[in-house]
Amino acid sequence: MLDQLRRAARFLLLACALAVAACSGGEEEPAAPKTEFAIGWSIYAGWMPWPYAQQAGIVKKWSDKYGIDIKFVQVNDYIESVNQYTAGKLDGVTVANMDALTIPAAGGKDTSAIILGDYSNGNDAVLLKGADGVAGIKGRQVYLAELSVSHYLLARALETSGMKLTDVKTVNTSDADIAAAFSSPDVTAAVAWNPQVTTMKGIAGTKVVFTSADIPGEILDLLVVDTATLKANPDLGKALAGIWYETMTLMARQDAEGAAARAAMAKLAGTTPEAFEGQLATTFLYTDPKAAVAAMQSGDLLTTMTRVRDFSFAQGLFGQGARSADAVGMEFPGGKTLGDKAAITLRFDPTYMQMAADGKL
Repeated sequence: MLDQLRRAARFLLLACALAVAACSGGEEEPAAPKTEFAIGWSIYAGWMPWPYAQQAGIVKKWSDKYGIDIKFVQVNDYIESVNQYTAGKLDGVTVANMDALTIPAAGGKDTSAIILGDYSNGNDAVLLKGADGVAGIKGRQVYLAELSVSHYLLARALETSGMKLTDVKTVNTSDADIAAAFSSPDVTAAVAWNPQVTTMKGIAGTKVVFTSADIPGEILDLLVVDTATLKANPDLGKALAGIWYETMTLMARQDAEGAAARAAMAKLAGTTPEAFEGQLATTFLYTDPKAAVAAMQSGDLLTTMTRVRDFSFAQGLFGQGARSADAVGMEFPGGKTLGDKAAITLRFDPTYMQMAADGKL
């Protein structure tokens, strides 16, 4: 029942946001300059650098440099964190590319992805009990966070074996509850992300039959911020880029200091250093801003987002008023667009990553 309420709340929020956008003619009120900002995060290997940076004083260092105050706020339920951002309770949030499209952007909230942090390279997985391959999933109940990247991964896994989503029945389960649910003998199929996957694959009889490593670069992890807020407060983007890349440099070090930083992130994630290192091994982190800028400027991103938006539209994630997959417009570096140019609400903006690459922060 709780999961049904969460799903209903998500669609209610989307409907309300669409109604507001329609009444305002798609125009947002200009944001005002301000000095205090709240950024939401939830537990995932690729996002742990943010709360660690706050704990280690890196957030304060860069906030002070630009005369602002940035707070990173933990939200235990991932989808709820994105909902809070969409509702205006947060200025930014850590989010996967598909969810940035289907929740805030589809709801009419103009959103800018300013940090391309990583892509999942095995952190997201389809798990089965008593089967060795994807084919064994047919006819099963599959537990996952419906309408999230887990749903997308399931669809891609089924596609590789000539099946469709109609060949299984999904059971909506939050990321906070899925590991416990999978421990039940009655639950034999699930899709999840780390750190839950690490726990779940240790259950007797469990096999990982498909992962995000099978579709590299399709599940992207981002830091997004409200576009109007960013436009009124560009120093926020500069500070966030500074925080991210200083932390990346530290955690990439193969010495005692780097190991200590990663161990602190593991503790924040509620896991062991060894388990966290394992999760990082299946996370392709963009530690170099030049590489992140190149990835955002690549035509591969346009291809990925075309696939993601087509899936999202087919699943009804753009709302009942959406007549085609073009309903939600996206903007990419170099002036490239996808979808309705008059309704662009998701922007991939490499400005601040480029400043980091150029040493101009």
